[in-house]
Amino acid sequence: MNFHIITLFPEMFEGVFERSLIKRAREKGIININLIQLRDFAIDRHGTVDDKPYGGGVGMLLIAKPIFDAVRSVYPSAGNPSEKSTNKRVILLSPRGEKLSQEKVKKLSKLSEIILICGRYEGVDDRVHSLCDEEISIGDYVLSGGEIPAMVLVDSVSRLIKGVLIKEEALKTESFTNGVIEFPQYTRPENFEGMKVPEILLSGDHKKIEDWKKEQARKLTKDKRPDLL
Repeated sequence: MNFHIITLFPEMFEGVFERSLIKRAREKGIININLIQLRDFAIDRHGTVDDKPYGGGVGMLLIAKPIFDAVRSVYPSAGNPSEKSTNKRVILLSPRGEKLSQEKVKKLSKLSEIILICGRYEGVDDRVHSLCDEEISIGDYVLSGGEIPAMVLVDSVSRLIKGVLIKEEALKTESFTNGVIEFPQYTRPENFEGMKVPEILLSGDHKKIEDWKKEQARKLTKDKRPDLL
């Protein structure tokens, strides 16, 4: 999987993508992350990539041309319906986009290439949307830019790609995988400040333990996330 991230702040990604699972996946060549500095495609020698919006308003908008040029530097046919690829997606991280879900993450993990556009300031020139296959939001709130949503998307998609997780069987019981959130889990000690590990988990009866986990997952989902049922 190749991720291309178009951003004004590529340095924001360095710590996140140089640790843990993402770092190992990059070292193994399972995923590749290409950070593209939007100012490299500025409209002038001053590095200009933003301008005032027509009609007035507070703040600045990212200009369309630098974004088009940045995207087409890695995907030349982007925005051309007749040459649309089924294995590539151009995604704008935007508060007006579809909310990211585990189901969406699964679909994205099947692609070979994802180009992410990180907005900034008051957003992007609306003509940028003609270049994109879709818009994605990570929640109903506003952030300073698309960098953090891009990190969320890369992490959530990457862990579903074969070879990224050491124990891939863990994916089968994770929250949202089967329409419920994950069951409660415990580790040592058995008794911590009077709070004890459920006896069933100490019984060694694997069938009963599995039944307990499924039942607890359903109960937790009903209590915490009834919208999933």
